[in-house]
Amino acid sequence: MSDRAIHVIGGGLAGTEAAWQIARAGIPVILHEMRPIRSSPAHHTEYLAELVCSNSFGAMAVDRAAGLLHEELRRLGSVIIASADHHSVPAGGALAVDRGVFSSELTENLANHPLITLKRGEIGEIPRDGVVVLTTGPLTSPALAEDLQHFAGMDYLSFFDAASPIIVGDSIDRSIAFLASRYDKGEAAYLNCPMNKEQYLHFWQELCRAEQAELKDFERENAKFFEACLPIEELARRGEDTMRYGPLKPVGLGDPRYPDQRPYAVIQLRMEDKAGQLWNMVGFQTNLKWGEQKRIFRLIPGLENAEFVRMGVMHKNTFINSPKLLSPTLQFHSRPTLLAAGQLVGTEGYTAAAAGGWLAGTNAARLVLGLEPVTLPVTTMMGALFEFISTAEPKHFQPMPPNFGIMPPLETRVRNKRERYGYYSDRSLSDLENWYRSIAEVSESAEIRPESVTFA
Repeated sequence: MSDRAIHVIGGGLAGTEAAWQIARAGIPVILHEMRPIRSSPAHHTEYLAELVCSNSFGAMAVDRAAGLLHEELRRLGSVIIASADHHSVPAGGALAVDRGVFSSELTENLANHPLITLKRGEIGEIPRDGVVVLTTGPLTSPALAEDLQHFAGMDYLSFFDAASPIIVGDSIDRSIAFLASRYDKGEAAYLNCPMNKEQYLHFWQELCRAEQAELKDFERENAKFFEACLPIEELARRGEDTMRYGPLKPVGLGDPRYPDQRPYAVIQLRMEDKAGQLWNMVGFQTNLKWGEQKRIFRLIPGLENAEFVRMGVMHKNTFINSPKLLSPTLQFHSRPTLLAAGQLVGTEGYTAAAAGGWLAGTNAARLVLGLEPVTLPVTTMMGALFEFISTAEPKHFQPMPPNFGIMPPLETRVRNKRERYGYYSDRSLSDLENWYRSIAEVSESAEIRPESVTFA
């Protein structure tokens, strides 16, 4: 492997994308992944780009924030989005994947790439020489976290995240659960378990008094929940109707078999695999003890005999104070040859992690090639997201998902939200195309010959 090889530390979505973009530029890369030599509290396999919390990348429509980010990455040649498109499963208006095949094939593609060396084992400190990309994500190993904390000269921020249970499809009572998407949008790809008021209140009461698992290895006094991924029991404790305005909201969902009956609350199950054998409980991240999960979740109509293949789990997430440390190129101010991406930098969601990997990998390759690192136009979702995490108020910095609120306003005010988002999307994709054409011309002069990914 050449002396100019770039080290990417962490084989999640961001690391996988970064390694691919570096190799795509013709630069050798060493991708470090500690699993299976050292396991993590949340992962279940040794595959690269394992999807821990859900199999969904969010809405597909380009007038939605997640969908716009998908399309930007699609046009930029993202290996993550290409694989997600190839291994998608029905999910209404969302991009969801068969997560096992998705991760295993990405692992095979990268492991067999002539410019990528996959090294298994823990990295305890940041390499001091050369170009390095940190993509260790929310489950950074303690040794590396300590080294990064020392390098940054400040404490970490941390929060707790949780994963939803997965249920065997054959164990769901289809005489109760009905197949539909909210407002009949897209393909009917969610199983919906309706509740009347009496059933809901009983479920809510049991959930509020349920016994939680011990957080043995976590720093309780410094931890806080991230609002976008609250455990279901935490939501329940916030009030009787909180869940009904969140993941259990009944609006837009009615059993076609009983058109005159409107459910009081609805639990949605999303397909995990193409065959529909596994179903994820949407919004049911939890830290309840496993016995409590089975007892309480089987109170849900249609899930009385539910067979769980994976119980909900909770784990610690870590992210740096990016506004103090990073530029919009994802380079550290104090060491421009060190870059970071993924949830470690305070972006939220699978697609945002891939976006960070794309930018960090692209800029790492450009550094080796003697080219200036790039920033994306702030009128794109990617550009707005990385501008936000690098310029937000450091004192109150929290992880940020892609959203239209961080984008510059339109020149002409548009009152209708759907139309406004459509204009945002049109502007973004137009500006992205012009921007990418300009950097492609520079890349061609530097004799970068991008490669593409193929799938079986």
